[in-house]
Amino acid sequence: MQKAVLKLDVCCERTKQKAMSTVCCLPGVQSVDVKEGKLTVVGDIDAFMIVKKLKKICYTEIITVGPAKEPEKKPEPKPDPKLQEVICHYIPTCFPPYYHNFNGCDR
Repeated sequence: MQKAVLKLDVCCERTKQKAMSTVCCLPGVQSVDVKEGKLTVVGDIDAFMIVKKLKKICYTEIITVGPAKEPEKKPEPKPDPKLQEVICHYIPTCFPPYYHNFNGCDR
């Protein structure tokens, strides 16, 4: 998993959208973000291939390429051994298959 930060020389919103759609279509890309002329790509990627594709759209420079930060894993809280789980089963009462006080038609 790699994170690549690229500098894009985009002049309009259409060029930025075209660059994002080009990078999204590449294999191994997991996330793409564009902020202030910098394109951040995360995934199993080849930065050279991304730059090669983007140079057809706009001027592109590689700023950094490195491993992506893994989200910190929080340790799961251990269940308290003193607390026990109580399971209550509710059995609904059964109604007879006929209606009470049924006198035919309501007239």
